[in-house]
Amino acid sequence: MLDVLKTRVIPTLLMRDVGLVKGVAFDSWRRVGTPLQAINVFNVRGVDELILLDIGATPEGREPDYDLVSTLAEECFVPLTVGGGVRSIEAVRRLLRAGADKVSLNTSAFRKPELVSEAALRFGSQCVVVSIDYRRDAGGRAECFIDCGVTPTGIDPVGCARRAEELGAGELLLTSIERDGTMQGFDLETIAQVSGAIRVPLIAAGGAGSYEHLLSAITEGGASAVSAASMYLFTEATPAEAKAYLAGHGVLVRDGRAGSV
Repeated sequence: MLDVLKTRVIPTLLMRDVGLVKGVAFDSWRRVGTPLQAINVFNVRGVDELILLDIGATPEGREPDYDLVSTLAEECFVPLTVGGGVRSIEAVRRLLRAGADKVSLNTSAFRKPELVSEAALRFGSQCVVVSIDYRRDAGGRAECFIDCGVTPTGIDPVGCARRAEELGAGELLLTSIERDGTMQGFDLETIAQVSGAIRVPLIAAGGAGSYEHLLSAITEGGASAVSAASMYLFTEATPAEAKAYLAGHGVLVRDGRAGSV
């Protein structure tokens, strides 16, 4: 689904042990700084939103670091989505009170689907993002995984997306595990399948390495927003330049340039 009024460029920050990390295909993690440093940089680089995912929380069986989220939210000048270790409605409430604008649910959305519905009912669907991670098998079949890409669900991305929307999610974050960190381009086929099956906004993630990749996810995949990490961490690409490129190719963006809203 393409929301031409709200095409967004969104960096994703992955946190483990209070530091930022980035890997390839959800593996081979390397340290890339701290969340506060990254937020201060992106504050002045024209981003529309930020996504912060604590990838250590679920494997370690712990809750989000609410104090850290509060500190980061105070410094973040754009809407902030926070995920990782969210297992209860109380965790959702505490994250929103700490300053998160949205809460991302992945493993809990599958193991406790009622949490999605309760969070949407109590706090509004606009606060609830369901994160869908998937990979393809040797035969090309796409399957969703939870527990940071470890546990198969037996459900394909379209099925996961439709269920999340029915439960009340206001937005979906779709990530190709095998393309994550490769900077070789998005899985446009799956993005298009999912975007065509839902009405809520879709954030495409996993594989962005160039401005052209971002454009394709929007114009060919139908994504409402495009997320990237390695592209901004390991190349000279910036969110502001990304939006200028998109605007130059007829995509409506939010930065005040020609073609913006």
